[in-house]
Amino acid sequence: MPQSTPQSGCLAWSPTIGLLAGGCLLLAISTAHAEIYQYIDAKGTISLTNVPSDARYRRVDIVPNRLHSMISEQELAPMISRFSRQHQLHPALIRAVIKAESDFDPHAVSRAGAVGLMQLMPQTAVRLEVRDLYDPEDNIGGGTKYLRQLLDRFRGNLPLALAAYNAGEHVVDRYRTLPPIDETRQYVRKVLRYYRTFLMRDLAATGHVIAPPEAAAPPLSLGLSSSPVQ
Repeated sequence: MPQSTPQSGCLAWSPTIGLLAGGCLLLAISTAHAEIYQYIDAKGTISLTNVPSDARYRRVDIVPNRLHSMISEQELAPMISRFSRQHQLHPALIRAVIKAESDFDPHAVSRAGAVGLMQLMPQTAVRLEVRDLYDPEDNIGGGTKYLRQLLDRFRGNLPLALAAYNAGEHVVDRYRTLPPIDETRQYVRKVLRYYRTFLMRDLAATGHVIAPPEAAAPPLSLGLSSSPVQ
């Protein structure tokens, strides 16, 4: 197990409180060609170090505007297909969420601490039993499971489920409709737009749209009108 205080150049950050402890990371960042490694434990605490002591530490690129190591849709297709069947989600919808969340970068980390292809928060990943947030298969498995749970919670209402994926289910519960949050509404529009694009791409490539699993029909429009939460 990684130690909470690695040997040097380290700090710990809990996304729930956003607390940074120690100033040694700044020194590491300012050092030419410094490499920083990250580990997220079962409680969602992020440990950073420049001297990784455990294989579960993953290197993170601290250079702004870095070139991301993308994964192609073709590489992810077998995983997406499997989890599509398992959780009754259309493959195009899963691809749309991945595109909107990380643009197919398995090492993406948001300012809020969300990680990987489907940008799971560490606390959510623990609940979903995701072991490695940076592993594409683990991440997609957890993300599709969570999206299925949200669709069930909001009675198949896709805009509400996507809003909850972005802002949290309790926020959607509070407003009982799409939250009046610009970022969330833009996110829902973006995912639905990508969803339609991927569906049309399938149609152009194969002459037909891949039939969705049960209870995962594609959206009929990009409108955000939505019935309140029941």
